[in-house]
Amino acid sequence: MIRAVKREELSVCADLIRKSFQTVADEFGFTRENAPRFTAFATTEERLIWQMDGEHRLMFVDEEDGRICGYYSLLLRDKNECELSNLSVLPEYRHRGVGGELLQHAVKTAEEQHCTVISLSIVEENAVLRKWYERHGAIHTGTEKFDFFPFTCGYMKIMLP
Repeated sequence: MIRAVKREELSVCADLIRKSFQTVADEFGFTRENAPRFTAFATTEERLIWQMDGEHRLMFVDEEDGRICGYYSLLLRDKNECELSNLSVLPEYRHRGVGGELLQHAVKTAEEQHCTVISLSIVEENAVLRKWYERHGAIHTGTEKFDFFPFTCGYMKIMLP
């Protein structure tokens, strides 16, 4: 069941995000030393509190059998655009459709907020994730390399009606 995040769940959400992104870090060799700003290492409860209170992000979780197993947030931007962040599924809940349900919910939520575009970023080298987003209607729009990341940032968009 996908629902809005409760403030008192932000610590659980931060832990879920870190665990989810840790599998990517492990696969591609990211560490606290070579990528301290990577989501698996940089996400804290305090950061999520700032995103909730300071940025007014819309935050949602998927709860299965009483356990929070998925998360995402949307940052509303100018020009009817929003940014999808930290779409995460705990490793033991993957390949069950949870991620697809979260993405569909994000699209519906963005449409309800009158957004016409959802932007998102990925680790460009993660070809499996890029193909997953493309199967769900995202188009690749470019890349950027930052000195503080040992990977290339890939950018994608989902166009909404």
